[in-house]
Amino acid sequence: MAGRIEDYALIGDMQTASLVCRDGTIDWLCLPRFDSHAVFAGILGTEEHGFWRLGPAHAADAPPPMAARRRYRGDSLILESEWDTPRGTVRVTDFMPPRDGAPQLIRIVEGVSGRVPMRSALRMRFSYGRVVPWVHKHEGRTVAVAGPDSVWFDTTAETYGKALTTYADFTVAPGDRIAFTISWEPSHKQPPALPEPEQSLEATEDFWREWVDQCTYHGPYREAVVRSLITLKALTYAPTGGIVAAPTTSLPEEIGGVRNWDYRYTWLRDAAITLSSLLRTGYRDEARAWREWLLRAVAGDPENLQIMYGIAGERELGEAELDWLPGYENSSPVRVGNGAAHQLQLDVYGEVTEALHLAHMTGLARNDYASLLQLKLIRYLEKHWDEPDEGIWEVRGPRRHFVHSKVMAWVAVDRTIKLIESGDADGPLEKWRELRDDIHRDVCEKGYDKERNTFTQSYGSKELDASLLLIPQMGFLPPDDKRVIGTIEAIQRELSTSDGFILRYPTSGGDEGLDGLPGDEGAFLACSFWMADDLAMIGRVDEARKLFEKLLALRNDLGLLAEEWDPHLKRQVGNFPQAFSHVPLIDTALRLTASGAYGG
Repeated sequence: MAGRIEDYALIGDMQTASLVCRDGTIDWLCLPRFDSHAVFAGILGTEEHGFWRLGPAHAADAPPPMAARRRYRGDSLILESEWDTPRGTVRVTDFMPPRDGAPQLIRIVEGVSGRVPMRSALRMRFSYGRVVPWVHKHEGRTVAVAGPDSVWFDTTAETYGKALTTYADFTVAPGDRIAFTISWEPSHKQPPALPEPEQSLEATEDFWREWVDQCTYHGPYREAVVRSLITLKALTYAPTGGIVAAPTTSLPEEIGGVRNWDYRYTWLRDAAITLSSLLRTGYRDEARAWREWLLRAVAGDPENLQIMYGIAGERELGEAELDWLPGYENSSPVRVGNGAAHQLQLDVYGEVTEALHLAHMTGLARNDYASLLQLKLIRYLEKHWDEPDEGIWEVRGPRRHFVHSKVMAWVAVDRTIKLIESGDADGPLEKWRELRDDIHRDVCEKGYDKERNTFTQSYGSKELDASLLLIPQMGFLPPDDKRVIGTIEAIQRELSTSDGFILRYPTSGGDEGLDGLPGDEGAFLACSFWMADDLAMIGRVDEARKLFEKLLALRNDLGLLAEEWDPHLKRQVGNFPQAFSHVPLIDTALRLTASGAYGG
């Protein structure tokens, strides 16, 4: 059985990523890209669907022992796990070196004390656990082949096959270091080069040290901010600059429920806010790469902006269900692809424009096509801003006039006006100023409930929505506006869980709700960070800090966050780790630090 979501660690090479459980089992790995078919899919099923366990030997009828300690080596993505056994202590170091050639996953076993019997059990299953590969020896190396894929397994330990699994049983003493590596290569090509584990470890550590040294944030929450930045870097597909929302699919928003989605794609919204956080902490190269990715992705058809694309800019992300996988803790269906790709979500025009505006304001070298794209987006919004859409939360029910979507349309127009006013673009300034005023007036008249003194989820509705917390952050209204304060307080009353975290919007339990889906979900962590931001903006800084530090306490022992927090089960839920959780963590830390109340 897969571990709890928070029991997993992330390792990756900026092209794909792997989840390593506390017991030394790798239950998720897609090769060669984030969005490729999984070689290990045990987290969404059973061991029959692929895994790689490396840890102290244990009785067949006993569960594998959990590591007594684990950590990332300094500010890196190199995982170190240690087990204390009756016979001694052993350490396993897991990492994926940044690559130019074949992707590699390297595991180095090191004896610390005593003599510890160890076992490696490797069960590769291609196509999300569906295909058993042909495993054989080739010039002394073990290779698994199925269709277009081959995975090469290298180690100095003696291996053997049993029950369609490759094993190695060995013992380590102090100072012993035994490496295990898997490398992927297209099956029609020559074998990948023999791995050099120790040199790769040194190079990987150097890479992360040099990258983290660029961080310009040195405030009181530096540890949490740096770990979140490393996570965002790990979710960036280095060849193109695209940023995945998460490296996983179908980790459930409700254990046992149907809210299971594939997040291995680039949402314009998520990527734009990630860009914002990277820019504000000193990472211009990533911002420049994302801007280039954006321009390529939307090239030729900017008016029909998709809400998400593949990591290389692919447009077709057809959704399918993998019925041979029972799902994480029987949460089904397991989905790949994402049918929301072609939804109308007007807010993404605002997020993209805000990101381009911030890049411009922070001195990123001017790109004429980026300015042209921004103008094209506004020309589209001129004609369509007043239409209903599916909104930020990708509802699968009927379209509505979502207030957040209208606010972000206002943001798009406002930031473009500023671009024109700066002299870096030409456009119908007076016409768009009128458009900006029209959108603002429309939202304040139709999206505001005067009796309750709060904005609402959509025009004419009574429901609230946590995305309304972005109204002051986007500059739509000042923080001291009574409508802003009323909205913040209404969301605290109506969308807070028992432990003070924030739900996205009301859900229905067993019936189909506002989002067109049955069931419930946990507290959406980004929304809780937005609440902390707003509280700081309206002067309730102590309350903001307390909420922020409660949120930090939800991170697992390695500083990672999934999408949501289940207030009943007291555990993380949703895809993991989630960019949309780590970005607002950074933003709130920066805001609290800027408040001057906590040093920095």
